[in-house]
Amino acid sequence: MDETTVQERPQTRTVADLMSAPVVSARADEPLAAAARAMVVAGVGSVVVVADDGPPVGILTERDVVRAAEAHADPEADPVARWMTAAPDLAAPGTPIDEALVRLADHGYRHLPVVDGEDLVGIVSMRDLMRVASIRPAGEVWTGVSTGLRGRGASRDRGPSGPVPTKEAPGADGTVGGLRGASRGDRAVVPDVPRGLHGVVVTETEVGDVRGQEGFFHYRQHSGVELAERRSLEDVWALLFDGTLPEGEARAAFAAEVAAARALPDGIEDVVRDVAARASGTGPLDGLRTVLSAVAAAERFRPTYDVDAAALRAHAVRLAAVTPTVVAALHRLAAGLEPVAPRPDLGHAANYLWMVHGTAPTPEAARAVEQYLVLTVDHGFNASTFTARVIASTGADLGAAVVGALGALSGPLHGGAPSRALDLLDAIGSPDRAAAHIRGAVERGERIMGFGHAVYRTDDPRSVLLREVAQGLGGARVDMAVAVERLIVDTLAELKPGRELYANVEYYAGVVMEAAGLPPALFTPTFSVSRVIGWCANVLEQATDNRIIRPSARYVGPPPPQPVPDPA
Repeated sequence: MDETTVQERPQTRTVADLMSAPVVSARADEPLAAAARAMVVAGVGSVVVVADDGPPVGILTERDVVRAAEAHADPEADPVARWMTAAPDLAAPGTPIDEALVRLADHGYRHLPVVDGEDLVGIVSMRDLMRVASIRPAGEVWTGVSTGLRGRGASRDRGPSGPVPTKEAPGADGTVGGLRGASRGDRAVVPDVPRGLHGVVVTETEVGDVRGQEGFFHYRQHSGVELAERRSLEDVWALLFDGTLPEGEARAAFAAEVAAARALPDGIEDVVRDVAARASGTGPLDGLRTVLSAVAAAERFRPTYDVDAAALRAHAVRLAAVTPTVVAALHRLAAGLEPVAPRPDLGHAANYLWMVHGTAPTPEAARAVEQYLVLTVDHGFNASTFTARVIASTGADLGAAVVGALGALSGPLHGGAPSRALDLLDAIGSPDRAAAHIRGAVERGERIMGFGHAVYRTDDPRSVLLREVAQGLGGARVDMAVAVERLIVDTLAELKPGRELYANVEYYAGVVMEAAGLPPALFTPTFSVSRVIGWCANVLEQATDNRIIRPSARYVGPPPPQPVPDPA
């Protein structure tokens, strides 16, 4: 930590700096339709519900209106009170931004009404707060906690389930966290970052972003869905690596650069054969980690700390281009077949299918897989992307970063769900059994694979496009998946009201890949074929302005120091 005193630091920003005013409001007894129209006219995502006097009594959001529509409510007859969130969490104008962000994340809210005394003076959203929020080093004080409000009748320092989490950390000189003059009484308050870093901004990026409330994601400045509809995988690849979509000669040049980098390095085919023989039954994803590590060593990848931007970009093109070659070879060897060499005359997706099957794919199958790959190249700061950037931040080579990201992707809560979504369809058997099956699974506390997302609170836009792609391929499995999807969504809405659980990308990913001829064992490895491009783009960005990512943990074990006993 630097030696700057609290008095020398910039003044803590508060919600008053970001809140919107005046606030669109509604009364609890007015029709839901009137409040919804007010949101549309004002172009806002929520209305604050007020009474004749006192602080706000509720908040109604777009998702509440959607929930009401799914429940077939009568918007002209149902009052706002029936669908609003009562006794909303409130903030004073002086509430620090970091505290407001953590409170929203803890409660799962997206809007925070701002009151001065009992007067409604503004509203601030999660999106507003995340634009400027930052993580402070462990031990740094968090001033201004006592300015927050938690709703009518609540203590200023207490939330719905207890006091604001704090930690006393006195230094040897009587200060806390090495800083003077920033305590509350004899205590300093340390920010309690949400578990899993949910909602926490850890860096800035130009690679892309996900706007979950809107059901929208983008790569650089372009919609991910529109790119999948209109451009090739190589075009999107160039966009992520170089910053712009290639056109004309540049477009052909990049595709040629990728095609020339697909072949295995000399001597690596023996490694692939050895891995396939010694790790039979584990699937291509496990072997891919080992082989890509060998590729990086064979190609003499040096630490990102020691190479210039051009050399690192060349490493990135090479590793991403060779990944489908490795996946296909491992798959064929496991099946007792010889690997198939890549063809430079085919696009990246078509070439992948060629190397898997040994026959040229139909244009429809190749395009379907290509659209899936484009949709999954990157998706915000997910677990594997974060892993890649953490490793890259140490200055390690690109191969190490990608292999680490592959380890994160292998988990069923991240990349391993497409085949599990097909398992769900197999377990259901027919559409008429869908509601009963899901009801039983929810009652048993089981996770419904292929539904719900950590970010999206509406339809996953990737799933929406993949549904269309699947329907274009056709088949009995596709017809069943479409029919079952609606039944599952309706059942989940009934059993988990307000959760907004829709089909995510994994649900239709498996359906599309199966219809294009890929077996379930290749679903997650195929995901890696696209996502390695996004990981590499993030590593390239991390290297341009690197700082080691080194967060801290809060120790909760027995208080030290305790005597060390002599051996018995």
